[in-house]
Amino acid sequence: MTEQEKAVLRENIARVKDRAAEAAIRAGRRPEEITLVAATKMNNAERVRFAVENGIAVCGENRVQELLEKYELSAYGSADLQFIGTLQTNKVKYLIGKVSLIQSVGSLRLAQAIDRAAGKHGIRQPILLEVNIGREQAKSGFMPNEIWKFLDKTSELGNLDIRGLMAIPPAAPSDGNNLYYFHEMSQLFIDISTKKYDNVSMACLSMGMTNDFEDAISCGSTMIRVGTAIFGARSYAGQP
Repeated sequence: MTEQEKAVLRENIARVKDRAAEAAIRAGRRPEEITLVAATKMNNAERVRFAVENGIAVCGENRVQELLEKYELSAYGSADLQFIGTLQTNKVKYLIGKVSLIQSVGSLRLAQAIDRAAGKHGIRQPILLEVNIGREQAKSGFMPNEIWKFLDKTSELGNLDIRGLMAIPPAAPSDGNNLYYFHEMSQLFIDISTKKYDNVSMACLSMGMTNDFEDAISCGSTMIRVGTAIFGARSYAGQP
């Protein structure tokens, strides 16, 4: 990294933290209630390591192979490491013992695979349930009305620690367009919190990314996943 690149990255981290804190205060909340997850996809080990050294406490990866490669290079340092992308059942085994949280669990089949893998390691794996709040056919996640059926089966998943919900609303054409979805997620989060399920504690509501995290915070998000505002736009040329 050049000195200029380092300066820009350092400034971006500070700016995102300030924006998140200001959004929390406007919503009558404490800035400490918001966890910033730096979405480190397509950033090499050097950039990730520098970000961690300059204030990033939580990293989120979208791809298992990329996570493993950077993990071997000690890219994440002292930061907490989470998985935030689409996860195939046959790759679950590579994450157990490496990530503190798997955010994107959107099917019973995937939950069962994680439960089995965690059981083999003798641990309880914290997860979030991904909700397809936009009800988009091309996206993964539980439909809002289907998540209740899953919650009724949580007693069968003794190696999971279900910490809350995660969502990626439809791409918003302008500021404020996702407020409807964020409000709906917040209400679902509250509704689940009022009921008693095995292995479930509604502690985390993960929603909000670069273009809408301030709106998400205003609606009760406790965790935001930010990539572009920290690392800059990424080129997807040649990516699968």
